[in-house]
Amino acid sequence: MMRLLTICLVVIFATSIALPQGKGVDKQSERVRDSGTTRLPAGTGRGIDFGRDRTPETPPIPNPYRLGARRDVIMNAVQEVMRDQRMILDEAASRPEEGILVSQPFTFIKGAVVSQSELGRYAAVSSTTSRGWTRGRYTLTVEVQPIDATSANVSVNAKIEGRTDGATGAEWTTLPSLGTAEEEFLAELITKITGGPPPGWTR
Repeated sequence: MMRLLTICLVVIFATSIALPQGKGVDKQSERVRDSGTTRLPAGTGRGIDFGRDRTPETPPIPNPYRLGARRDVIMNAVQEVMRDQRMILDEAASRPEEGILVSQPFTFIKGAVVSQSELGRYAAVSSTTSRGWTRGRYTLTVEVQPIDATSANVSVNAKIEGRTDGATGAEWTTLPSLGTAEEEFLAELITKITGGPPPGWTR
């Protein structure tokens, strides 16, 4: 009898201790669960930024380009820009009286390692013609046509060539121009005459 009474007391005591824990709420664990499942409303937050802060693309330069200067002033500036870029005027091919100035072929890249990528900046190099380029060069033809006494149209055309060195010797192949050489020269010419780069360009 005494043993039975002792067992009952132990059961009652254990139950009284366990009940508050079952009925209570663990606020700390609830807060952790709440913070882990918190979601922001739709449309809030930074989200994905598709190039909002990217540098704006440089606008193309019209070719021909209208310049507000006399033809003789522009012709002199063309020769100065050629000299600045280490290009040599081809006097035999040029016709200054007609407003046409032609450069000698200018080698802008040498070396098999870099020629392929650099040549691709200036010319359309297809997979069928990618065959171990060792050099790249271009020849510029600049034509200045007066509009009136104080303005003229300037057009620039580039002949792009890539060189390969094979068993039969060096071979130059003409490639379609991408307009890069023309734009770079026009940008320098515009800056030379106007004192500032073309609209949308930075030096």
